[in-house]
Amino acid sequence: MSGWRVSDDLPAALALELASLEHVFALQGKRLTRDPLSEVILIEREGVRYYVKRYWGAGKGLRRYIGRPRVKAEWQNLKYFAKWGVPTAEIVGYGLERRRGAFVRGALITRELPNTQDLALLAKCGDARLKDGAWVQRVSQQLATATRTLHAHRFVHNDLKWRNLLVNDHAELFFIDCPTGGFWWGPLLDYRVIKDLACLDKVAKYQLSRTQRLRFYQQYSGNARLSADDKRVIHKILQFFEGRE
Repeated sequence: MSGWRVSDDLPAALALELASLEHVFALQGKRLTRDPLSEVILIEREGVRYYVKRYWGAGKGLRRYIGRPRVKAEWQNLKYFAKWGVPTAEIVGYGLERRRGAFVRGALITRELPNTQDLALLAKCGDARLKDGAWVQRVSQQLATATRTLHAHRFVHNDLKWRNLLVNDHAELFFIDCPTGGFWWGPLLDYRVIKDLACLDKVAKYQLSRTQRLRFYQQYSGNARLSADDKRVIHKILQFFEGRE
């Protein structure tokens, strides 16, 4: 598949500016990240900011031909989130280019979620909200509900870290950055579900009380009282990163 699509509700001038992949790769903006395969720049138009992720590589050798390119995985996964009611960033442009079956380049553009910060930054800065029980309870419930929704669809985020969770001034939670997420079955699904939950707890154990962490699991599982199976799952979560930190 080669092609480029932009949202129908973009301002006319911006729609013209983002009319093709060639236009998108010519954009100038504030560079936020860069690696050998991609970069992220920030642009602002009419007071609205947009994140532009540009990929020019899918890896070496057969990776250029086999499997989903990272950019395609990311936009498809964000679309799944929106379909399932998991709050996420709005996609305003996406697409890729192939040549003779090989990935050449691709891009994903999302509209900024206003007044948001990622949870990892809040933890790093010692934000007072993490000491507010009511605030933690509200965010925890949203996180538990959204994570349960993903897992109920046999989908795992695979990078469910605090840095990929945004919260705004109204304590509303959003999921972002999920290029490695996907569908799994059987024992592999069980393992990756544990990994998702363990990634969340990796920071939570330093920022939240044991009661708050347990409450999150109860919100996620929907069980007010822990069963023997719940206790086994919790044990696996706690042991997942043992010796690897």
